[in-house]
Amino acid sequence: MQLIESSQKQRDQSYLDIRQSLIAARIGITIVAGVGFMAFWLYLRQSAKLSVADHRQQVALQGERDLLGVQVKERTERLAELATHLQQVREDERAHLARELHDELGALLTAAKLDVARIKARLGAESPDMQQRIQHLVDTLNSGIALKRRIIEDLRPSSLSNLGLLPSLEILTREFERRSGLIIASNLEAVVLDEPTQLTVYRLVQESLTNIAKYAQATHVNISLLNYPGHVVAKVQDDGQGFDTESIRNSSHGLAGMRHRVEASGGRLMIESSPAGTTVSAVLPTGNAPAVPDDPNFS
Repeated sequence: MQLIESSQKQRDQSYLDIRQSLIAARIGITIVAGVGFMAFWLYLRQSAKLSVADHRQQVALQGERDLLGVQVKERTERLAELATHLQQVREDERAHLARELHDELGALLTAAKLDVARIKARLGAESPDMQQRIQHLVDTLNSGIALKRRIIEDLRPSSLSNLGLLPSLEILTREFERRSGLIIASNLEAVVLDEPTQLTVYRLVQESLTNIAKYAQATHVNISLLNYPGHVVAKVQDDGQGFDTESIRNSSHGLAGMRHRVEASGGRLMIESSPAGTTVSAVLPTGNAPAVPDDPNFS
């Protein structure tokens, strides 16, 4: 009987121990779950805070980028306006200097030539040596008058306003061909452009020819002015030694000025160069056509 009671007590104690162990395990699991839940809640809360902070930072950065973009745009526009103003001032100064040369220097050279003609007429044929000197002086004055005319045309092409773009380009290329000895082929179509854009085309060709004479070591030059729907394309091509367009992009004021002239007229300038030669192309809108896009079709 005692053995049975002892065995029963052992079973009861074992059951109690198991029950206490289960209760302890449940309490432990509950605590662990609670701690895990709390940790997860804290994680979510911190993540939400970080997300909000990140969003605020992104908004702030975007605001700074937008503000910087506006400032860059405004300053770029101001620089473009300043460059346009400087170009206009330069053209005005050229026109003023051309008028001064024409009026003042032209009058002086003409008066000197008339005085020499009177002296030559009075000398007669009695003094061959003096006649020869007088003739040399006349030739020098004629060369000075021709040089004055060429300088005036370079400063402000009067032919552009008097004759139009095509005759002015023909005169320019003919004079350049005579002075440089290069062979120039021209294909010039009649175009309808306003006066500022005509001057842009003229200066483009003039500056390109000047660069060719200075640096290209070319023998042949092709100049074209072609009509397309809504725009015209002006090209100057040479067979010279070419240059690195990337290295010279920021160092050449001539090319920078050329590009600004074209873009100020609503056009686009493209310069391609290789050891076989250089091509300067400008596409310019005609009439009320919109400005040319960044990647025009130079067909």
